[in-house]
Amino acid sequence: MADKKVRMPATTAGITQYFEDYQSKLEIQPGHVIVLAIVVMLIVIFLELYGGAFIG
Repeated sequence: MADKKVRMPATTAGITQYFEDYQSKLEIQPGHVIVLAIVVMLIVIFLELYGGAFIG
């Protein structure tokens, strides 16, 4: 009798749906993300070096 095992159903079975035909209204190209990251890094470096003069 101890050999009987009960299998529980998966908790998320059938709930998750993926739509491959969905298109976002906002599409960002990978090159734009890299350029934006470089611009943010340059701003941070500039503020680290010269930001004290602006703030006081």
